[in-house]
Amino acid sequence: MSLPAIHRVVTGHDADGAAVVSSQGPLPTVVEVKAIPGTIFHEVWSTSATPAPVDNGADPTLGPLKLPPPEHGTRIRFVDIPPDTAELHARGADSLRAGFSEIGDAGASTAHAGAPHPLMHRTETVDYGVVIEGELTLVLDRGEVQCKPGTVVVQRGTNHAWANRSGKPCRMLFVLVDGRNDPAIAAALARRS
Repeated sequence: MSLPAIHRVVTGHDADGAAVVSSQGPLPTVVEVKAIPGTIFHEVWSTSATPAPVDNGADPTLGPLKLPPPEHGTRIRFVDIPPDTAELHARGADSLRAGFSEIGDAGASTAHAGAPHPLMHRTETVDYGVVIEGELTLVLDRGEVQCKPGTVVVQRGTNHAWANRSGKPCRMLFVLVDGRNDPAIAAALARRS
């Protein structure tokens, strides 16, 4: 079962300041992660500053795929997550780190022998993840949460993975916001390394 294509509408202003449609159609950047077949990133938009420039600038989704948002910025994307397979769980952490390299953040992978899931990772961001279609399980260092359509996960820089044990693809919408760890959390994470 494949999930429906995403249609993006981008607005802007004409020379008189009137609101107009700048572009619309399919997303220009849709990438399947080769190291994790079936995982597809649908890049919608990103900003590179706070406050975000409100302009008629170029499409920020063109170019290499990057997991985190730009410094001081945001990123919105859909991710299609395929069902977990025995092959995925049999692969070593080093093999799966290649998937994080493909999405521009090899350092995000925290997987190791004995990790709760082979795709455990952490970014220094606040992420809003919304299940759009399908089901999956949020896997943390300690604990799991079943997520269904309408579930919103507020991910505050925690180590996690998304396990799809449903047998069907899942689509999530993510908004990632650049962040900095609180000093006490940074110190605790350094002790765990």
